[in-house]
Amino acid sequence: MSFVEYGNTIKDGDTAIVFLGHESMFPIKVQHGSVTQTKYGVIRHSTDLVGKKYGSKVTCSKGGWVFILHPTPELWTMNLPHRTQILYSTDISMITMMLELKPGSIVCESGTGSGSLSHALIRTVAPTGHLYTVEFHQQRAEKAREEFREHGVEHLVTVTNQDVCKNGFGVSNIADAVFLDIPSPWEAIGHAKSALKAEGGRICSFSPCIEQVQRTCLTMEEYGFTEINTLEILLRVYNVRTISLQIPDLGKAAEDNASAGFDSSNPSNPGSPSTDLQQGTVQFKSGVPLRETVGHTGYLTFATKS
Repeated sequence: MSFVEYGNTIKDGDTAIVFLGHESMFPIKVQHGSVTQTKYGVIRHSTDLVGKKYGSKVTCSKGGWVFILHPTPELWTMNLPHRTQILYSTDISMITMMLELKPGSIVCESGTGSGSLSHALIRTVAPTGHLYTVEFHQQRAEKAREEFREHGVEHLVTVTNQDVCKNGFGVSNIADAVFLDIPSPWEAIGHAKSALKAEGGRICSFSPCIEQVQRTCLTMEEYGFTEINTLEILLRVYNVRTISLQIPDLGKAAEDNASAGFDSSNPSNPGSPSTDLQQGTVQFKSGVPLRETVGHTGYLTFATKS
């Protein structure tokens, strides 16, 4: 099992996603002799999982069923254990595009955090690229190394435990792109410039506060970065629902009543449309936005090394 190469068959030691529904799924590590409890009953790894194909429908002990999915960076983002705040697919997709990443790219990242973006970057630069990721917190760095090894991508990533603002990324003049998600990104701009290739490398800084963005942009200008721009991505989700609306009265009934000599202004008139005629309704499908929408996540600032 690897996050960058699809495998058909579930094997012992794999990380798999148990899918109960769009709003209910979780990761498991497949192990001989182990069991997993779900609301539909028990899943026995040895008999229900090992040797089965990914995407299989597995019947649990209570008669309910689940699907077992092959892990992807997108599914991992939705199910990973949170050690820090993470980036989600809305921002991740823009980052990978604006940094112009492709197979073979060299990327530097700080900090690693829970590894949400890291897995997406690794999948994008595979099979010949490499990710150099720096994490200040020792335990988070060790956990990230462990996850990368379990997920079959350790040959594509180097995890370093150090302060990027003081010690940099540990590489010079080789990176095609640098990503910063740290409290003081302006303190790492000089190290980012040193890590980037001689010309044309791209940098992205993620910050939740506009004051951080302002200071980062000023520092980028001081170090000679060009094409500096900041954007914010807001996701608005729509639900498809059946709604009912009244059929509008376009005046035909009133014209018919007038030609028949009815006085519609007289409420005692039995033929008055205000008392006798009722509006019909029609049902149709419509996209309805959620009442509560996830708002601001952070600002993405991009620039190019000239």
